[in-house]
Amino acid sequence: MKKVLPIILVVVAVIFTAIFGLGIKRTKTVDWEESFNERSNKPYGVSVFYRELPNLFQDSKIRTVYHQPSSYLTANSEYGYGDHEAKGNFIIIGNSDYLTGFSVDKLLEFVNAGNTLFISDYYYAQALHDTLDIDIDFEYNPKKDSISNLSFEYKNLSESIIDRNEGDYYFSSFDSLNYEILGYAKTDKARVNFLQIEFGEGKILLHTEPKAFTNYNVLKEDRYKYVENVLSYLPDDDIYFDSYIKLQSAYSGDVEEKSNLSWFLEQLSFRWAWYTALIFALLFMIFNAKRRQRIIPIIKPLQNTTVAFVKTISNLYIDTKDYNNLIHKKITYFLEKIRTDFNLDTSKLDDDFIIKLAGKAGRKKEEVKQLITYIKWLRNKDELFEQNLITLNKHIEAFYSK
Repeated sequence: MKKVLPIILVVVAVIFTAIFGLGIKRTKTVDWEESFNERSNKPYGVSVFYRELPNLFQDSKIRTVYHQPSSYLTANSEYGYGDHEAKGNFIIIGNSDYLTGFSVDKLLEFVNAGNTLFISDYYYAQALHDTLDIDIDFEYNPKKDSISNLSFEYKNLSESIIDRNEGDYYFSSFDSLNYEILGYAKTDKARVNFLQIEFGEGKILLHTEPKAFTNYNVLKEDRYKYVENVLSYLPDDDIYFDSYIKLQSAYSGDVEEKSNLSWFLEQLSFRWAWYTALIFALLFMIFNAKRRQRIIPIIKPLQNTTVAFVKTISNLYIDTKDYNNLIHKKITYFLEKIRTDFNLDTSKLDDDFIIKLAGKAGRKKEEVKQLITYIKWLRNKDELFEQNLITLNKHIEAFYSK
């Protein structure tokens, strides 16, 4: 009994210490990730904006697009196999750089037929920059309060501010004669951040401050009026809301939903009982652990078939001689790796970009310039061949092998 008593005292002390520690409320960390996800209730999700769309477009059908625009608009075209013909407004808030060249072409066809494309993002797919001949730049916010002013060309529309803003993305180059300026972002001076472009029978609206549509800004003071004024440039028609890809943390986006135990853990008595039961269960396992189990069989790990899968897909493209598609995918992957490895903006492959890449990668400027020049040449070619793919692959391998 004397040997057991100290153990019991230690166990009781551990239990009460754990209960006291778990009973203390901890400050919750706010997740400021810019996901622009319509299901996210975090500050930079867009769930509030998404839920308000039916009120802003009361007589319109709201559809959420979970596919690449190329496949969705093809399926829901006049002669497609979808359940309707897509007409109206296509809205993309944030993360629009996923758009493939084919998707950009389909969106432009959609606009050309008399519809409207609205994109609010810091920068767009390169194909869109090239087609519309626009450039986007960034200006650091010198203000200590990190506030930028958002305004419209037409003064009768409500202005707004946006805080927690490190700087402004703006249109540094565009066709000022044919493109209509709709709005500005201002820190030290006003810069164009909202354009309207007439394209065929329809129009394209480009905006460079997607944070204005997030939960944090829509719910703060009267900033929602700015969002309403931006959307007032869209026709009163059906809405196609893009949700093909949105940034998420390493965990699943469903973690925002409460677990089945959430209500019980909010009740003090239930919470203490639950934690006490867990502690006793743990102690039971510790004091009763004995080598009673059978020999654990050796289980061979699952074979990694990633390389074989990649080879199969590559052979599929080669067998079909779809060199255009394969070359553009290889260029897209290479530029994505450049953005990830060296934190460089690949929207403008100019001399400044070449100098920065050569410096960060530790390569000679001439070698990097030769690779980038060849990539730009490939992008401008309508038809590509096997030799072009081989040459591109040699350039990229040479870039990484030295």
